[in-house]
Amino acid sequence: MLHIAKSKRLLYNTLMDVRVTEAAYPLTFRQEESKKLGEYLKQRQCVNLIGMKRVGISNFLRFFLIHTDISKTYVSTKQQHLFISVDLNDLVERELFPFWTLTLKRIVDAADGAKLPAETKKQISALFLRTIQSRDLFLAIDNIRLALSLLVKNDILPTLFFLRFDRLKDAFNPSFFDNLEGLRDASDEQVSYVFTSYRSLDVVFPAVKTSLSVFAQHMYVRPAKSEDMRCVYEAYTKRYGLSLSESVEEAIFSVVNGNLQYLQLALIILKEKGDISLATESEVLQLLLSDERIVLESEELWESLSPDEQAVLLRVAKKQTVTEADHVKAVYLWETGFVQEHDGVGKVFSPLLAHYLLSHDEQTNRKSHAAHLTRKEHLLFKLLESHLGEICERDKIIEAVWPEYSEFGVSDWAIDRLVARVRVKLREQESPYEVVTVRTRGYKLAMAKG
Repeated sequence: MLHIAKSKRLLYNTLMDVRVTEAAYPLTFRQEESKKLGEYLKQRQCVNLIGMKRVGISNFLRFFLIHTDISKTYVSTKQQHLFISVDLNDLVERELFPFWTLTLKRIVDAADGAKLPAETKKQISALFLRTIQSRDLFLAIDNIRLALSLLVKNDILPTLFFLRFDRLKDAFNPSFFDNLEGLRDASDEQVSYVFTSYRSLDVVFPAVKTSLSVFAQHMYVRPAKSEDMRCVYEAYTKRYGLSLSESVEEAIFSVVNGNLQYLQLALIILKEKGDISLATESEVLQLLLSDERIVLESEELWESLSPDEQAVLLRVAKKQTVTEADHVKAVYLWETGFVQEHDGVGKVFSPLLAHYLLSHDEQTNRKSHAAHLTRKEHLLFKLLESHLGEICERDKIIEAVWPEYSEFGVSDWAIDRLVARVRVKLREQESPYEVVTVRTRGYKLAMAKG
């Protein structure tokens, strides 16, 4: 059976509203990225979209996938293209059979809405039913091949968009990319793939680095430009019922500087604060920096970097000299927009992240931290405590701790990191409880051993 996260089903209507909003973005939204991606797809190439975590790649792709004029504007006016979105956040079990089954289900969904003969749609749907009945991995892959072949035979060019593809890194085996390449070869390379990840595929899957060098073109998605941020900002303020002064708007744009997760959090915080009076960028910055959600977002960005990249980014934040050798070993920072050049001088893209870097460095040097629980940590602990000895699945944790993340979702890293913090602080407090990990399921609170 295909397992879809319960929280995703509960959020279906909200997400449909989001998609409608993104479909209404002007065709000029993320125009540079749309042109580049469209050209790759026109040539039937595969693409790896790479960007810092939660920078807005999914937002861009939802726009690209559903805007009615995208295909004829940026891809082709002569051929019929079918965009098939496979969001790996929908996978509860990050294993290969659920991945291939989800992929086939999304092909069925897309084909159902395409201009195809009714008999062809029926054939593709039957392939999915046979797959879930058999639970056979090789049959699932072969049925995907048959489904894609049926689309190509009907003069439809399918592109599979694998969102958050790096979630599969722990399920990888050597034949995984061979199967993807085999599906493409079987269609005479008429099938294209678009993968999204915060690292390039050859870094996520180093065992197949050689073949991946020619498998997918790298395309970096950096923080959004101001005109693109304006589109997202106006959609969010309308949804949240916010009316902000021009000075506050400018301050928000300056401090988030193109990161859509920072933007959404900033607007949520302002909505929660109600009639709070803000006049300057400094006041906006201090308000956001005092919120634990902003700190956690900054921490996730920091933890996504290698030690070399962290060292170089910290030097940039401290306005220290960055050598050519530093640039080479930490080029990812420039490619993804962590570091932005202004008049030849590198700068951390957001004051929110820059402040976190300096504060984190200061705390590390002092080697001291408080053992009390923060608000999010307390919410998690109370949830686990109320279900003492019982497993709390990730969906339940998200609903209890992050109800405001209905549109962007919560990363596995954020959940694991919060649990790790609570676990450490319970030990420091000499609590009688400990947090136990139940693999593939979630977490539970139990009496500490010994």
